[in-house]
Amino acid sequence: MTIDKTLIENNINLKHQQDGNQKTKCPQCQPPHNSRDNPLSVTIDNGTVLWKCHHCEWTGGSSTGSLYQPYKKPNYIQPKPPTVAKKPSDSFYDYMKERGISKSTCERFNVVQENEWCVFQYFDENGQLTNLKYRTRDKQFRQSANAKSILYNYDKICNEKTIIFTEGEFDVLALGECGFDNATTLPNGAPKEAKFDKQDARFKALENCNLIATKIILFTDNDSSGRALHKELLHRFGKDICWFVTPPDNCKDANDVLIKHGAMKLREVIESATPYPIEGLYTANDYTKQLNDLYEGNYERPTEIGMDGLDDIYKVMTGTFHVITGIPNHGKSVFTDQILLKLAETHGWSFAMFSPEHSTSMHIRRLVQMYLKKPFDEGLKNRMTKAELNKALDFIHKHFYFIETKDAIPSIDLILSIAKSAIYKHGINGLVIDPFNEVSAVRQGNQREDEHIRDFISLCKRFTRIYEVVCWVIAHPTKLPKTNDGSYLPPTAYDISGAAHWHNQADAVLTVHRDFDDNSTNVITRKIREQDLYGKIGEAKFKYDTDQRCFVKYHNIDDDWETAYIDNFNIS
Repeated sequence: MTIDKTLIENNINLKHQQDGNQKTKCPQCQPPHNSRDNPLSVTIDNGTVLWKCHHCEWTGGSSTGSLYQPYKKPNYIQPKPPTVAKKPSDSFYDYMKERGISKSTCERFNVVQENEWCVFQYFDENGQLTNLKYRTRDKQFRQSANAKSILYNYDKICNEKTIIFTEGEFDVLALGECGFDNATTLPNGAPKEAKFDKQDARFKALENCNLIATKIILFTDNDSSGRALHKELLHRFGKDICWFVTPPDNCKDANDVLIKHGAMKLREVIESATPYPIEGLYTANDYTKQLNDLYEGNYERPTEIGMDGLDDIYKVMTGTFHVITGIPNHGKSVFTDQILLKLAETHGWSFAMFSPEHSTSMHIRRLVQMYLKKPFDEGLKNRMTKAELNKALDFIHKHFYFIETKDAIPSIDLILSIAKSAIYKHGINGLVIDPFNEVSAVRQGNQREDEHIRDFISLCKRFTRIYEVVCWVIAHPTKLPKTNDGSYLPPTAYDISGAAHWHNQADAVLTVHRDFDDNSTNVITRKIREQDLYGKIGEAKFKYDTDQRCFVKYHNIDDDWETAYIDNFNIS
């Protein structure tokens, strides 16, 4: 479908169809949304059109090009300096005074008046004008066309070790009014809810700005959008360097504190910022906010995977560490892949994958088959088409990132370092290490194996809690318990090399075990730390459908399942 036809079918009107970004009316929310606003951002690039409304969050688009396009450097346009009157009107400074902002602060931050607009100038680390943001008294906004998205006040904060993140330029000015020139804000405001979407354009400024800060004070608005922005920034920077503030009860933001209580009170709010607890000893007062949220029901909910049968006994919770074990060739990796695909399809999650036992291309092949529910290889019934393959590859490209270290067996520190970068750049939600024995086993000094495993798990758990992600580790058992008739029992975490640390330290333990008598696969939850929150001890039974290339819920009926799926599909 051509770009022109796509735009016509979605009632999107543009001035031209050249490559670049444009702002226009949104057919989904205008009217009744303000008819003078242009909230729909439309990007055309090399045969692709994508759009997103920054008011109602409507998104869409289509591509007429191939999946893999060569990287094209953005063609940013440097804006011309604003046309400033020799003497700003008294009404301009009167308006600023109403907001508690003095003339000297306006001059220090280069805030000027252009006609009816208040103009905020964005300068890069070299002091070059990069973007202009315009605002009227009645909260009409616009920005320079095709300008590079950077943080406001970036020229002042780029070399600062402490940065205050706010939710608007006036909050930055308010903090500047009381002596804090190290404040900043994103140019496009706050989301309605925290989605941790790596493609959210409002966070592009973070990618374009290199920060050296080791302390981030989060001072977003005290409303639902502000709390969503707070979560998004906390997810990207990590709790280890983030602090939070507690403004007066009747204040929405930093500018509100300045107007109602003055500069000294605003300064007091910043100076009393509290670090997020990472590790250590705390008093009950440190958890007052969390307890109030629990009391009000405002807490993180577990995420259902979307697999019939499994959701009853197993869900995922951010900040948790999961162990998956089972006898070799019983389907641990394949079942884990299906969990990830379901989370990606249902909730938009994305993952960093360290899986050196399989070549990356073969791993992607497996994910593609499972996503399309069709075979990949030539000669098989209902084989996927090339168009379907490209569609699946596009999905995998957006949700899966593969960690490869070709020159050496990687340490857990290296894996977590790469995963941390993936969180910053792509907003991943989970890390998979498959299997544990492919991670470097080099120990420090005279450290025993069980101590090495204990420290490995501790590092993974700390990582999940700091960055609010889920970590799955697939670990092979070294002991295979047998029954009296010689068949193997489903192993537990205690059967994995490294004593009992796997069971004791994990938040969840799953066993994937195949029953060859009825050709079924049982998933057993051996441990759920917070039962009735994100699961319970139980068992779910599945069959692997060789036609659909995925697991489906087991039904006790005679059917025509193929029994030799291990031979036809590499399950490990």
